[in-house]
Amino acid sequence: MNSYNDMLEELKNGTKKAITVDKDNFYAFREVLVKREDFKHFRGVAKQGGQVIYQYMDVARS
Repeated sequence: MNSYNDMLEELKNGTKKAITVDKDNFYAFREVLVKREDFKHFRGVAKQGGQVIYQYMDVARS
């Protein structure tokens, strides 16, 4: 679980532009994501085959 948090921090800090999560890891990743205070700053776009690409946005979703 720590690695997921590290990945999210890299997105937030701009170290990475995007991260890809495959369908096998989606629920474990999301469990970490929704516990963060800045949860609404992350945007996930679902792709064919069950992959989700996450990006960090400066402005939170409503």
